[in-house]
Amino acid sequence: MAYIDLFNISKNYDVKQIFTNMGFHLAEGERVAIVGQNGCGKSTLMKIALGTEEPDDGKRIIDRSIQIEMLDQQPHFEPHLTTKEAIENELTELSEAKTRYEELSLQIADDYDNKSLLNEHEKISAFLDHHNAWDLTSKIERVMQEFRLKEYEDRLVSSLSGGEQRRVALASLILKKPDVLMLDEPTNHLDVYMVEFLEEILLKEKFTLLFISHDRYFIDRIATRIVEVENQSLVSYKGGYESFLVQKEHRLQAMQKQHQNLIRFLRKEEDWLSRGVKARQTRNQGRKRRVYDLREQAKDNPTLIRKMQVELEREKMSFKGEKGLSKKKMLFEINDLSFSIANKLLIDNFTTRILQKDKIAIVGHNGSGKSTLLKLLLGRLKPDNGVIKRGELNIGYFDQHREMLDDNHTIIETFCPNAGDRVEVDGNNMHVYGYLKNFLFPKEYLDKKIGQLSGGERNRVALALLFTKNINCMILDEPTNDLDIHTINILEEKLQSFQGAVIFVSHDRYFVDKIAQKLLVFKGDGVLEESYQSYSDYLAIEKDINELYGIEKELQEGYEKQERVKDKKPKKLSYKDQRDLEILPEKIEELEEQIATLSKCLYDPKCYETEGLVKLSQDLAKMEEEYEQMSERYLEVLELEDEINS
Repeated sequence: MAYIDLFNISKNYDVKQIFTNMGFHLAEGERVAIVGQNGCGKSTLMKIALGTEEPDDGKRIIDRSIQIEMLDQQPHFEPHLTTKEAIENELTELSEAKTRYEELSLQIADDYDNKSLLNEHEKISAFLDHHNAWDLTSKIERVMQEFRLKEYEDRLVSSLSGGEQRRVALASLILKKPDVLMLDEPTNHLDVYMVEFLEEILLKEKFTLLFISHDRYFIDRIATRIVEVENQSLVSYKGGYESFLVQKEHRLQAMQKQHQNLIRFLRKEEDWLSRGVKARQTRNQGRKRRVYDLREQAKDNPTLIRKMQVELEREKMSFKGEKGLSKKKMLFEINDLSFSIANKLLIDNFTTRILQKDKIAIVGHNGSGKSTLLKLLLGRLKPDNGVIKRGELNIGYFDQHREMLDDNHTIIETFCPNAGDRVEVDGNNMHVYGYLKNFLFPKEYLDKKIGQLSGGERNRVALALLFTKNINCMILDEPTNDLDIHTINILEEKLQSFQGAVIFVSHDRYFVDKIAQKLLVFKGDGVLEESYQSYSDYLAIEKDINELYGIEKELQEGYEKQERVKDKKPKKLSYKDQRDLEILPEKIEELEEQIATLSKCLYDPKCYETEGLVKLSQDLAKMEEEYEQMSERYLEVLELEDEINS
């Protein structure tokens, strides 16, 4: 069943054409990832599908019975609400449905034949089933815990940071579970543990999703289909990210083969044209036009094929580790480093060395101290204890706020502050446009001011600028935020060929796996651990260990409970227990006979007309309640007797 259909959609902004006759369909149960370069139209596609953006041409058809929700990049909440209230405020429909369901259940008990009540009861039950909202309180608690919002539950939501407010909005949406959920970069501002929880709940709850993400592991695990925005249209690939790469390579091979066939055919047609056949004849005029069309197609194809080849090679290139670490130059020597903020211990007696060609990822929970460690290395913070010795260093720093950029400068002024149009890159003197083409900037952007650029474009400028500097150490704080996958591939290629040290903070597992030789893992309580595993392997082992600890804890709690029961076990039954054990069987048997008599009377019109239907029903309900209480008490003393005798 199709939830959303887009037919022959065309859209342009000013002079830039975004889509031409584009088609898209989202079916129930699909989880579709949108990929493509920044500025190609990913967010526009999502907004058109949502209905907040109108196409210039084409048709949008949706199932009007469904609920569609989208995660805002900058969510808005009522300022007087606390964090927990802000989440609960988004779930009022579910809470009201649960309350109504309970009211109907009581009414039906007294009026079971009322079809109107039964229909409403069934409808609300299905609604609660779909949203898995039977135990909403427990789900709210778990989501707040996993998204690290529990500590802020009583704080005003307006006092939280932008990233924390996005987590509140995301928590509300996954609890609300609309029929179609749209997410634009949902893993931004989430650490890997939050991302893993998000993946778990999206799969378990069987969401229908349309999402944009640069997190390739997230795409691979979540997506049932990928659509790539390419040449003002969409190309669809089944499966996750790994499958997307395989299918795209097959498509490239097919395009290359088609191009070779086209060239052979074009040579024959060119030969015909060169023989000077009379072009005045109508059919020959048509054939001549076809030759010109084929020429244009043959010119365009290699550009597209080469572009796809470069992208695939960047993505498929595996990391090759460097040997001979002992010959590398020492850049940082860290001894017994300790640091605290507001009485919270972040680093406790940490010692390590960072050498010339090290590629080190700093990972851990949000707020654990990752960016703080970068600032300690930069000398912007002083350690409480310990020493950081620095070797011969020229550091390039890429921070989350991109402080190296001036909003009032144009791009060419940023790269050529002393006028001119040339830059030095790896010892090569290049025209600034020739260099910036590698970072996907068109020529007309050279005179654009930094302040006019989008977040992703600013990031690309900052990264491009970094690689023009004469440095032997890069320190990067969340470098992949706001970048598309194409640009991340370029960044990965540059970092892999960089001859200095790379120290970076990132929650992008795919990026970390591809670049890092070593991990520095913030474990909490000041513990900073070194690991030479890939990040994926580290997380998998950590998960297994946590599960084992959980099993061990459950076993220990079960054992302690048994011991407590043994310690409290009475030596003999009390007088009351002994008395109940003796008299209850007879009383229960008498009640069973009385209940059977009353039940029989309720089915006999002569009997219930004499005794009174209302009185009989009340007496029966009272007896059944008494019977339940007696039965429970009798089972209780029987179990107690068994424990004493065991």
